[in-house]
Amino acid sequence: MSTSKVTYLGNLRTKCEHLKSGNTYITDAPTDNNGKGEAFSPTDTVATGLANCMLTVMGIKARDMNVALDGSAAEVTKTMAAHPRRISKIEVVLHLPKGVNEKQRKILEHTANTCPVHHSLHPDIEKAISFLWAE
Repeated sequence: MSTSKVTYLGNLRTKCEHLKSGNTYITDAPTDNNGKGEAFSPTDTVATGLANCMLTVMGIKARDMNVALDGSAAEVTKTMAAHPRRISKIEVVLHLPKGVNEKQRKILEHTANTCPVHHSLHPDIEKAISFLWAE
């Protein structure tokens, strides 16, 4: 069974539907590539997907360890390169809660750095990951 359906709406915009849930979002070409920049670009979704995956697998591991990560957040910065146009760097700064001991932090950080999206990205894409634990 297919995972998603992407429909081209015209004017460099797509509608993406998750087939199992029916949830949708749109993408728009970025302003530096002929678009309006009114929504996530396709490359924004790839970069953001890294942070989504990291927080998700950390959440699974944290639940198994009885550690609360609710309210954690990630800031994502995507850098593009030319010739060919591609993502050259993804920076993820994770803001994580206090009350997590050093051993738990190491386990959670390792879990994040081995998430499926991290492993799926091309090795030429630089990944700069920072874990900022509240004190």
